[in-house]
Amino acid sequence: MRLQVFLVLLAATCAAGTPAKSREKRNKLLLVSFDGFRWDYDQDVDTPHLDQMALDGVKAKYITPPMLTMTAPSHFTTITGRWVEDHEVVHNLMFNTTTNLKVPYKQTLSRSEWWDNGILPLWITAQDQGLKTASFFFPGGAATYRGQKVNRVRLEEAGHPDANYTEWCQNIDTVMSWFSEEDFDLVTLYYGEPDNVGHAKGPETEDRKNIIQQIDRTIGYLRGAIKRHNLDDSLDVVITSDHGMTTVKKRPLVDEIILNKYLNLFELVSFEILDYGGFGVLTPRPGKEQEVFDALSNAPNLTVYKKHEIPESFHLGRSERLPPIVVVADLGFNLNSRFVVYINKGDHGFHNGEMDMKTIFRAFGPSFKKNFVSEPFDSIHIYPLLCKLLRIEPAPHNGSLEVTEAMLWSGGESQGARFSVVLLLPLLLSTAL
Repeated sequence: MRLQVFLVLLAATCAAGTPAKSREKRNKLLLVSFDGFRWDYDQDVDTPHLDQMALDGVKAKYITPPMLTMTAPSHFTTITGRWVEDHEVVHNLMFNTTTNLKVPYKQTLSRSEWWDNGILPLWITAQDQGLKTASFFFPGGAATYRGQKVNRVRLEEAGHPDANYTEWCQNIDTVMSWFSEEDFDLVTLYYGEPDNVGHAKGPETEDRKNIIQQIDRTIGYLRGAIKRHNLDDSLDVVITSDHGMTTVKKRPLVDEIILNKYLNLFELVSFEILDYGGFGVLTPRPGKEQEVFDALSNAPNLTVYKKHEIPESFHLGRSERLPPIVVVADLGFNLNSRFVVYINKGDHGFHNGEMDMKTIFRAFGPSFKKNFVSEPFDSIHIYPLLCKLLRIEPAPHNGSLEVTEAMLWSGGESQGARFSVVLLLPLLLSTAL
């Protein structure tokens, strides 16, 4: 009889340890992005909190952003799990090739017509399945999708300072209160550094090292805030970025790219975005596409593509929004249209295969293993992982959970559930015997 009772108790305990999906406890999820955090930025700086976080969670050697290493396209790939050619956020600037409209990045953040192209971001998919979501400065969070807005949005206005440590900590306090006091399930939190310092000062400078140390202190503050709000056992945290950064090659060391040297832009081109880092687009005037392509093929330190001939690995060629001619500069060479206007000392927008464009992935929380190092992977695969953590059905996407699920305890169950059977076995055995 005792053995029968033991077997019944053991079966019940095992069921509690690996419950059916409908009975599973859903953890909360915080997704944090530090814009422009290159994969190796923590290797020449003392970062005790990032180091401890890697021991307490998981770390990828690096991740590869989509082939359009800019803030808006890359963030939207992370939050949708779709390639740029599918979600159609093909630049930081909102533009219209017919009217020559160009909307600055910060203003683009609130323009739903730029973001709402039929692909649903994680916030909306989660809300449709009963979850409560929020976006704090995260690109795309302020838009409306199929008439639906994110439950709560904080929008970063133009001119907002990005490097105020006190405000960084206040933002964390706000987000923690959303989780602990208002029962939000998903919050995405964005910081504009170290991107700004990387642009203004360059990636190989003391200024960049200082901002990485500030980010490290912020991670320490975050972990303390999680404890203060009693969220250690219920909050998973994923920290990533959108792209890396490289030093811009400038005169007098090199000749900078000025495209008007190689073709008459006024006569041959009706629309252009060229003075914007290492990625440029052009719409030739009718009948001039081949002439534009041939002229740019003779320009140094860049590669020019006809859109329909872009390599499949770029995942850009099927875009309807992207103009017919795409120009990608060699690493470190910024594109200039008619004269040199670029003052940045660091930049991105270059080929995503370049190591300087790679970025970070870190995660910790009850769903994640400890001291686990992942091989590199593409950022497209973050989305299905986020859906797994939230225990929701993902929208159609281009990623694969198989790439990341080794980071999780038994494919997603929490560490507490994993060990519940082991801890109870001695008690059950003594009862049975």
